[in-house]
Amino acid sequence: MLEPNGPLPPEIYWRRRVFAIGVLVVALVLVIWLVVAVSRGGDSPGDTTAAATSSTETNKPAGQASTKKESSAAPESKPSESATPSSGAPVAAGQCSDQSLAVKVTVAQPTYRVGEQPVFGIVITNISADACTRDMGSGLQQVSVHTLDGQRRLWASTDCYPDGEPDQRTLKPGEQAAFTVTWTGNTSQPECAGERLQVPAGAYNVVAQLGAIRSAAEPFNIA
Repeated sequence: MLEPNGPLPPEIYWRRRVFAIGVLVVALVLVIWLVVAVSRGGDSPGDTTAAATSSTETNKPAGQASTKKESSAAPESKPSESATPSSGAPVAAGQCSDQSLAVKVTVAQPTYRVGEQPVFGIVITNISADACTRDMGSGLQQVSVHTLDGQRRLWASTDCYPDGEPDQRTLKPGEQAAFTVTWTGNTSQPECAGERLQVPAGAYNVVAQLGAIRSAAEPFNIA
């Protein structure tokens, strides 16, 4: 390289050459840094760590919120269950509730001939620990005969005789009240509608009921 006034001294020439090389190195480093920064989206290692930490913290609350909802579902259902009555309508003090009584039906004999009149017994027992009173009038009692599979009702004592005189009974704990109902052996429908026919020979069930208290079915035969 020549200057207007002649060649440079060797030491000045080499200094300028070293300076030029240094500038090129710095420029090259800057270019490499820019390329790396653009390829990584501008995130530094510190930014990447922070993003990962933020993602982890976001996932944890989501899982915790789901767990709280599931655990809170059970307590919310308890008041609803406790608010639902487990028994029938409330009764006055001293009256026998449905839960304090048991009803059983009996058959005077296991088999009757066609045309005979079966006799059924109703036994009502106070199964509570206290004495109580209940109207057990015939209008509140019901005896019904069904096919053996229970799919069809053939007769009920209240179909043709729905009314009855009140019969207040006070039962001590374990005490029973017994009643008898005689069936003509004919079919019946509510309000005594339709034709009443003789029930044919076969196996049947009889059930007794007082209000909402229902006995177990008792089988018998007509031959």
